[in-house]
Amino acid sequence: MIKGRLKHFTRTFLLLMLGLTTAPAGGMGDLLPPLQYARSHSNDPEALLVNILLKIRHNQLDTALRDVDALLDSKPNFKLAHLIRGDLLMARAKPLTAFGNADGAGTEQVADFRDEARVRLQRHLEQPPAGKIPKYLLQMQAEQRHAIVVDTTKSRLYVFENNNGEPRYVSDYYITQGKAGAEKIREGDQKTPLGVYFVTSSLPVEKLTDFYGVGAFPINYPNEWDKRLGKSGHGIWLHGVPKDTYSRPPRASNGCVVLSNPDMADVGKSLQAGLTPVIISNNVEWVSPEEWRSQRERFKGELEVWRRDWESLDNERYLRHYSGKFSANGQDFNTFSTQKRQVHAGKSALRVKMSDVSLFQYPGKENLMVVTFTQDYQSNNLNNVMKKRQYWQLESGQWRIIYEGAA
Repeated sequence: MIKGRLKHFTRTFLLLMLGLTTAPAGGMGDLLPPLQYARSHSNDPEALLVNILLKIRHNQLDTALRDVDALLDSKPNFKLAHLIRGDLLMARAKPLTAFGNADGAGTEQVADFRDEARVRLQRHLEQPPAGKIPKYLLQMQAEQRHAIVVDTTKSRLYVFENNNGEPRYVSDYYITQGKAGAEKIREGDQKTPLGVYFVTSSLPVEKLTDFYGVGAFPINYPNEWDKRLGKSGHGIWLHGVPKDTYSRPPRASNGCVVLSNPDMADVGKSLQAGLTPVIISNNVEWVSPEEWRSQRERFKGELEVWRRDWESLDNERYLRHYSGKFSANGQDFNTFSTQKRQVHAGKSALRVKMSDVSLFQYPGKENLMVVTFTQDYQSNNLNNVMKKRQYWQLESGQWRIIYEGAA
């Protein structure tokens, strides 16, 4: 009888944890990988948790309970592990009727725990595609040692290193996003923004309250594109959690991207104020290195034609690269083009050099590119070096600049 009850517990527990009422047609084996799947990272709390769930699947409940105890010895503030431990203990006395039955937590809190268990387990069911690259990271400039890509659907943050200009996967981490999900529109909507952002500064723990954990890294929301769309809000950071918390549910922040303190400390080593791109997507799209290189070279060609046409001092050739919807620094296209024609009229020679070029495709928008570079401008009457940022939009098959300004 006890054996049958525990077998029922195994099946019911996994279904409830994943938010299901019945098993898939192929059985419970379709939900979880083989037992050895997560052993390669046995020192990682998330991998330990996944292994515990795998052992529950294989009816190794005593071993699972032992492993939960070991996990809680090292991470006593891991609330999800406490809940699983409680259910394992209760299953010895009576059938499980709900996930979190033994914890006494409210319905909303149990749903949060279930969501956390689901997305953590999902990470091990769906590995990052081998040999593929997020399509957004077209080019990192040499000083950008790493790039961050966040997938809000999977509650995951990926770190990529700059391997001679090509992004190479390093690691990934569980994250918490806004209570209301993603795509921030206005102040106070409790959503995480989607777009291409950059780390603007590093706030040390000494200047923070315990709420932000081991550190915080603000990003430049709202960026130039957000402002163009009328989006509002501020204070979007990557940050840690209070000391008494190991992790927060997938949707629990006011819009920030939140990691456990050990993960934040690890990720923080890769972040450079003013340099590191943070690309937040609702669902990361991955491409082959061949497709990535092809897209990068095509767009670099567009950028080079713009540079040469500017040097030509031919206003028509130069201005054809700008959208009729161009808007920046209080200028629309007509004001901008009039001003450029006046400037060019006083030039007899012009040389423009570009360096430190980064190219990032906007997530969720096939037709938008964010370009940042150092511009060395030399003419017969003016020499100037500045860091510039442009937004290029694809219009009727042609890439055109819709925003341009100092970065």
